[in-house]
Amino acid sequence: MMSNQNNTLIKTVNLVKEFEIPGGNFFGKNKPRVHATSNVNISVMDGETFALVGESGCGKSTLGRLMLRLIEPTSGHVEFEGVNINELKDEEMREIRKKMQIIFQDPYASINPRMDVYNIIAEPLVTHKIYESKEQTKEKVKELMAKVGIRPEFINRYPHQFSGGQRQRIGIARALALQPKLIICDEPVSALDVSIQSQILNLLHDLQDEFKLTYLFISHDLSVVRYISNRVCVMFLGKVCEIGDTEELFGNPLHPYTKFLIDAVPKPDPFLRKENKQLLQGEIPSPVNPPKGCRFHTRCPYAESICKELEPELKNLKNRQVACHLVKNV
Repeated sequence: MMSNQNNTLIKTVNLVKEFEIPGGNFFGKNKPRVHATSNVNISVMDGETFALVGESGCGKSTLGRLMLRLIEPTSGHVEFEGVNINELKDEEMREIRKKMQIIFQDPYASINPRMDVYNIIAEPLVTHKIYESKEQTKEKVKELMAKVGIRPEFINRYPHQFSGGQRQRIGIARALALQPKLIICDEPVSALDVSIQSQILNLLHDLQDEFKLTYLFISHDLSVVRYISNRVCVMFLGKVCEIGDTEELFGNPLHPYTKFLIDAVPKPDPFLRKENKQLLQGEIPSPVNPPKGCRFHTRCPYAESICKELEPELKNLKNRQVACHLVKNV
C-alpha cells in the first residue's frame, strides 16, 4: 500500500454541507440545519489508503458522498485530479464517475435482490457501454468474480443465495468493473463477522496493489483503520481534529479527542484492561446547534477559556495537522 505523496488525487476545499430539517412551523430563513461538515479540507494522495474515523454522526459518510458528488455541498468544492467536479456538467461528470466508485456498508441492502450476479456486476459496464457484445461483458464479469473470490459458475445465482461476506465481494467486483482510480469504502466490513472482516480487508489490500487503487476508508473501528490505512483523519461533529500518518497518530495522538478515541479501544490483554482509563464524559453536542469555539470543548477536560470562544484552525505541524489551541508546535 505505497502511496505517491507528491500526487494529490482528490481534495476538498472548505467543504460545507448543511441539511435543512423538514417540517415544523418555521418562518423566514432561520430554519434549523444539521451541520454535517464544516469547512473540511483534506487531500488524498494517489495510491494511498486514507481513513476517516470518528463517532457516529461526525460527518464521515456525508463527506464520502460529497467527494463522489452523490450529494451537492452547501459551499466549497471537491477537486479530482485537479478538476473542480462541482462545476462539471452531467456529461462531463459521467466520465469522471468511471474513475470514482463506492463500496457500501450493508451487503444486504447495497445490491438488488432481483438481479443475478451477472447483472449486478455488469450494470456499470452496460451503463457506460464499455463492451460492444454481451459475450465480452460476460467474460469481464467472470474475470472480476474470480478476482474477488466468487466462483464463476455462480454467475446466475441471486443475492439471497450468498452469505454476507460473499455479497460484499460481489459489491467489490461491481466497484472494480470500470477500473476506477478511487474507491470510497464506507464501513465495508462493519456488518460482517470478525473472521470474514479479515478476509475482506486482505482482499482489499491485494486488489489495491494489483489495480493501483486509492482508498478513502470510512470506519469507526480503529483496529481496522490501523491495519489498513496509510494516513488517518479524525473528525468530530463535522470538523477535522487531526490528520497524520497512521502509526505516528496511534503512537502519539496530539488532539485530546484522538487520545480519548484511541484509549476507548478495548484491549485483548486482560491485564491491560485493568489500566485506569480517562473516559469521555457527557453527550455529544447537537449538530443542529454546535457550540461556539472548539466543538469538542464541552467534553474536553483540558479546555481553557480560549477554546470556548475561538474556533481552532487546522495547523500544520511536523508530519501532522491538528486543530487544537492547546497543541503547540512540535
